[in-house]
Amino acid sequence: MALTQPPPMAPPLDREQILRRQSLRESAARTYARSLPVVPVRARGLTIEGADGRRYLDCLSGAGTLALGHNHPVVLEAIRAVLDSGAPLHVLDLATPVKDAFTTELFATLPRELAEHGKVQFCGPAGTDAVEAALTLVRTATGRDGLMAFTGAYHGMTAGALAASGGARDTSVTRLPYPYAYRCPFGTGGGGVGDGVGVGQEAGSAGAGIGGAGGHAAGGAHAAERGAELAARWAENALTDPKSGVPCPAGMILEPVQGEGGVIPAPDSWLRRMRELTAAHDVPLVVDEVQTGVGRTGAFWAIDHSGIVPDVLVLSKAIGGSLPLAVIVYREELDTWRPGAHAGTFRGNQLAMAAGAATLAYVRENGLAAHAAELGARMLARLRGLAAHHDCIGDVRGRGLMLGVELVDPEGPVGPDGAPPPGSRLAAEVQQQCLDRGLIVELGGRGSAVVRLLPPLTLTDEQADAVLDRLADAIAAAVRPTPGPTGSPLPTMRGTTP
Repeated sequence: MALTQPPPMAPPLDREQILRRQSLRESAARTYARSLPVVPVRARGLTIEGADGRRYLDCLSGAGTLALGHNHPVVLEAIRAVLDSGAPLHVLDLATPVKDAFTTELFATLPRELAEHGKVQFCGPAGTDAVEAALTLVRTATGRDGLMAFTGAYHGMTAGALAASGGARDTSVTRLPYPYAYRCPFGTGGGGVGDGVGVGQEAGSAGAGIGGAGGHAAGGAHAAERGAELAARWAENALTDPKSGVPCPAGMILEPVQGEGGVIPAPDSWLRRMRELTAAHDVPLVVDEVQTGVGRTGAFWAIDHSGIVPDVLVLSKAIGGSLPLAVIVYREELDTWRPGAHAGTFRGNQLAMAAGAATLAYVRENGLAAHAAELGARMLARLRGLAAHHDCIGDVRGRGLMLGVELVDPEGPVGPDGAPPPGSRLAAEVQQQCLDRGLIVELGGRGSAVVRLLPPLTLTDEQADAVLDRLADAIAAAVRPTPGPTGSPLPTMRGTTP
């Protein structure tokens, strides 16, 4: 081809044709593409540009994978450095300088006990494989097989991870009640809209009552405390009563904030109680921080809020800096499994390790966890103000930049948990109205009725205002709004205090 001849033009992108081919070729099991018919072609930070030229504010962030948003310069620079160096991209579990740098940065962020006396296992490139590794580890170390898990949990899509998740039927897994103030399984009825644990809240001191914290209405906070206390007692009884029918398990697995379960933060004091119980009965505690880690909840790791140190920490998503990576970090006393006890071909993703090390360092050096705590608190306050205008908003909750708005059918019958039924159809309509306004959100929780916000940690006040403005407009378009107590306009982020 002559140097003066222009290169052939790429065919124009046809969004509808691409979506049609996806529908014809891809599995019926596809999920996000059904409710979010977007064809991304470019992305930067919070913003995605579709093939049709529309721009969207992305508050899904790869289900929490993109701590720094799309294509952050430090991530791209780290990836390019590996590509330009000629380093191997695939090395199984061999040692490399890139892997060593990632491990060093990871250990610098961990609680001291794990950093000084921990081991790391590189797993297949998904959180669910890391969960499988954690279960294999504790079963090998204890010689026991059973597991304790919690209602509403989500730990992945492989067999062992599914068995530990909320909808499973595996009888070898004992289901324990997770503290959920709004839909309390004990019927204590937190009352909603901020009566459970929220952003930046301490849920009580160790050894004291468990549950809600200062800043909430006394009645709702008391109900939340009572529900969490009963949940803790249930777990304690299962471990201590010889007639409970629950043999001593190989481990207990929990999420400090249930994400897919509906953005439900566990009270800090309840987490401490679970740590005390498992330690007293020699049951390894496995904490799944696949979605909550790397600053998402306003602390580098969600366990940092409560101060607990688990026996096993399961990590994925954001630790790969947008690329596939999963590990478990665990106490060295558990390191009794034999070589090859858990293996996988793609454990040595050098690009993900480079991107992950850059992301971990950037979050740590720039105080993004603290930023997430402060901005998340302001966003939560504004969402609670929005709830005053709509009786379809049953609860607003979250921690850091992991926020949820639970929609309900206010005309429906109140259930045994003291709350109206989930507003599943309304939530789907709100998600569509958000998309029409250029905002990408995900749904979760019971009945997929919780609108979830997982923006990048680099979110600014102005961007947060834009996100919440679009969400407020979407809810107003989906329902007939109920006037607020004053009828005054909602404040912006800059006019809201935590």
